[in-house]
Amino acid sequence: MLDELNVRILEELTTDARLRTTELARRLGVSTPTVRERVTRLEEAGVIRGYRLDIDPAALGRPVAAWVRLQPGPGQVLRIAELARSTPEVVECHRISGEDCFLMRVQVPAIDKLEDLLDRFAPYGRTNSSFVVSTPVPPRAVPLDRPSAG
Repeated sequence: MLDELNVRILEELTTDARLRTTELARRLGVSTPTVRERVTRLEEAGVIRGYRLDIDPAALGRPVAAWVRLQPGPGQVLRIAELARSTPEVVECHRISGEDCFLMRVQVPAIDKLEDLLDRFAPYGRTNSSFVVSTPVPPRAVPLDRPSAG
């Protein structure tokens, strides 16, 4: 599936997901129909899952980021997942191994709003939170391995 051309397409789209097919084809030195077909196949195979905006939470009035770990009480796993899905401040949520079954990334306007958010989850289990002080490695694409020759 990931031959050299597909890897190059993914690299270009990782850098700029808004590239027009014609510009992508020009950069890669192939025809526009070839690029269109390749991108469609990558989408259909689930390699390309979507095209997303990168929005600065601080610009939207939500400068405080935190990671919240949750250890559910008995029988509360489904309720926590449902509450996380319905809470807009929860921008990411994972089921994880270990004592804490959930790891959530949240964006809130201020520290006191984090307390309000934690209070919503308190009836369902124990929370432990860590504020993000800086982000030396922001979210990035998965590394793309080049196909082996031969």
